[in-house]
Amino acid sequence: MFSLKDDRVDGQTTEAKPVTEEISKAQPDIGRVLPTFDELPSFHNFKGCAWEVWGKDDELGTINLLTPEVVARAAKEEIRLGRTVSLNWPIHFPSRPVFGRQVPSITTFKKGGPTIPIRDDIIHINTQSGSQWDGLKHYGLTDYNVFYNNTPADALSEGEMEIHDPSEIDYSKIKLGMHNWAEHGICGRGVLLDVVNYYTATGSSLPYDPWTTHPVTVAELEAIAKKQGVEFRQGDILLLRVGFIQKYYASTNEAKAELRTGPEKETFAGIEQSEDMKRFLWNNHFAAIASDQPSLERWPTPKGTPQLHQTILGLYGMPIGEFFDLEALSELCQATGRYTFFFSSWPLNILGGAASPPNAAAYF
Repeated sequence: MFSLKDDRVDGQTTEAKPVTEEISKAQPDIGRVLPTFDELPSFHNFKGCAWEVWGKDDELGTINLLTPEVVARAAKEEIRLGRTVSLNWPIHFPSRPVFGRQVPSITTFKKGGPTIPIRDDIIHINTQSGSQWDGLKHYGLTDYNVFYNNTPADALSEGEMEIHDPSEIDYSKIKLGMHNWAEHGICGRGVLLDVVNYYTATGSSLPYDPWTTHPVTVAELEAIAKKQGVEFRQGDILLLRVGFIQKYYASTNEAKAELRTGPEKETFAGIEQSEDMKRFLWNNHFAAIASDQPSLERWPTPKGTPQLHQTILGLYGMPIGEFFDLEALSELCQATGRYTFFFSSWPLNILGGAASPPNAAAYF
């Protein structure tokens, strides 16, 4: 059994290493020896249960991989040009959210009267209507009614949460909330796998429609990484440009509106639901994964196939990002010939929150 809580590996205590200003060019020893996918235990019919990796009380999941050494190395190696790119789609988009989510409402009003130059905003959004991180409280194991780390769904809070005194927070009510990632930060080395550019750089057409059910395979992702000269390392934050936002900008308003007309229109390209994909994501030990699609995984799933969200969030504790705007990032990666960069994301500090806009950026 692998238990990495309190810096223990196979029952042996490891001495904490001080954070220094000088980071070795070699792979940093982050003090964690992770099991492979096939070494992880199963949870009922699900292979690859990582609940014991960081201990039974863990609420960070794979964000544990973003240690000070990993973050410092990424910053030192990747920030060279002083170039920055926002990865956040404006919260107005899509103006007609899919999956039945609330239409965003952003209102600016005069606060001091008609002749006084003061303005305020009121914003009403579903935190998953646009650019987002899915949190550990968003999606669990549906047949067993549990979330990450075997947390019973009925043990978590729901409904409006009114908190007046920060010193009197009932932490049992906010367990697995977005505040955990918000306080830690999601910062480290980002890697873009540009699926769209891989197929279209030489003038060819994209061989699939991002707005239809289409699987992106492990073989494709590995081929793209090889072509881009990317070698993964533990703690990478993986970004996939599959094409939804590019097509959104090229589509008519009528086509955009049709996406909200019912489940039959909610068909999207995304990563395949396969044991190979589960193994790829875990064995590369990514800290997080995100794409520009409404659903990271192919949607809908094939009949009889469990949603990959159940494994990534429920078993791995790995953040899932969706609707990330990767268009400008793709252009800068192509211009520089670099597909790695420093990545930062500071989600909204929502106590007990299920999701959040990412507030993400790439630095070159």
